[in-house]
Amino acid sequence: MTDELGFLSGRVAKGKLSRREFLGRAAALGVSAAFANNLLATAAMAEGPVKGGLLKAGLQGGAATDSLDPATITNNVQFIFSRQWGEQLVQLDAERQLQPALAEEWGPSKDAKVWTFKIRKGVQFHNGKELTPTDVLTTMQRHSDANSKSGALGIMQGIDKIAVDGQSVVFTLKDANADFAFLLDDYHLVIQPNGGKDSPTAGIGTGPYKVTVNDVGVRLGGERFAGYWRDDRGYADQIEIAVINDGTARNTALQSGQVDMINRVDPKVVELLKRFPNITIRNVGGRGHWYFTCQCNTPPFDNSDLRLALKYAIDREEMVQKILGGYGSIGNDTPISNTYPLFTELEQRKYDADKAAFHYKKSGHSGSLLLRTSDIAFPGAVEAAQLYQQSAAKAGITIEIKREPNDGYWEEVWNKQPFYATSFGGRPTQDLTYSLLYQSKAAWNEFRFFNEKFDQMLVQARGELDADKRKRLYADMGQIVRDEGGAIIPMFNDFIDATGPRVGGWVADGNQELMGGYALSKCWLQA
Repeated sequence: MTDELGFLSGRVAKGKLSRREFLGRAAALGVSAAFANNLLATAAMAEGPVKGGLLKAGLQGGAATDSLDPATITNNVQFIFSRQWGEQLVQLDAERQLQPALAEEWGPSKDAKVWTFKIRKGVQFHNGKELTPTDVLTTMQRHSDANSKSGALGIMQGIDKIAVDGQSVVFTLKDANADFAFLLDDYHLVIQPNGGKDSPTAGIGTGPYKVTVNDVGVRLGGERFAGYWRDDRGYADQIEIAVINDGTARNTALQSGQVDMINRVDPKVVELLKRFPNITIRNVGGRGHWYFTCQCNTPPFDNSDLRLALKYAIDREEMVQKILGGYGSIGNDTPISNTYPLFTELEQRKYDADKAAFHYKKSGHSGSLLLRTSDIAFPGAVEAAQLYQQSAAKAGITIEIKREPNDGYWEEVWNKQPFYATSFGGRPTQDLTYSLLYQSKAAWNEFRFFNEKFDQMLVQARGELDADKRKRLYADMGQIVRDEGGAIIPMFNDFIDATGPRVGGWVADGNQELMGGYALSKCWLQA
């Protein structure tokens, strides 16, 4: 039977048998749709990429206030589209290893304070200009300027100076940083002509697709750039992103063939979608987490006992089962999961209504706490807020829920309001995660977490080349964030995407959703 299916799947890959006919014969042989789809995917990979056609994605995360300026990326649609038209100096692969991109090689000095990146020659921007080391220099300078409001500002603050040396760009750091090269994969740091200083929102980069459509918050599109420098992506003639923030509408668009892939599948509908023979669920564990933010400098959340009360008042196991449907794991109020190489297990905080009540009484607070949430924060965010409300009530804590509209949530609620639901996709290193969100001066310090000791340890850990000592520093930092910070992290989520029957070339990549953001350029349309 296996041999017969292998033969038939090969005929599908060569266009000699339709997918529907194959699935029909597989069903007649008693083979599940999931197994049959896996066979087709394997056969497609064996046949190699197919060029041509229009590859479409239906994505959650877009808003009417979006921009093509990489400095201001805050949501999934902006991030994923930027991966198609822009590139960074380096790129993280599916194994979480750095690979060359616009920098063909790099290396540090012995003390890890000076890093040299050799810039690739012969790379064209979409406007016909050739990439130069000066473009890299000015890009980094723009993101180091507080006036740019760049999301990468926190990680750029560790740089003392940047200079061009022939075909290389040399970064001199204020302090040693063994992980510095990883920082330059940050999706804000898209290399632009003259650093984007002339026109940051033009969407001109070096990626496989040239921007052709920018209907903000509705539709984005690109066509294959004829001058692209590499041949391992950019297979479709055109790509398109339809912004579909409603989960049911996204599922329907995939089922009907209006789009070829979707992001952020709600765990509650995974089993339902698996029943459709033309849909493949693509889930992979990662470092992303769904959580609640309270700002440590805003009353009443500036009280450490109130924050502890809220941390004890959330039922993490219930969240993982009812919101994630088992597609994830329990969180512990720190953004670092056991997938990080230098992870240290901390005592797991559990739901404890008595401890929550104790700290709540000690805080002196009375009255309700307003928690803002929205469907766009993460799949099931409204239901998660309701579960939180119920478990907190058992400790005598009253949480009032305000359901905010999807459009504008990332601009009007995230990083502005004192208590809300949100999500984070994770980063490749502990240093980068802490530098982006928890360092006192980080642009994305949404928790308003200002801790001098933590900041000092962060700098110390960057330059510590002894892995054991560095691991101990990160463990101590995690304890500070867990006990004193404003992040209430009940769960680490799997990335759950889904594809239709035409998609070939999919590879599991836990860096971010949709193959680390690269699915539209690394996948192709099967014959």
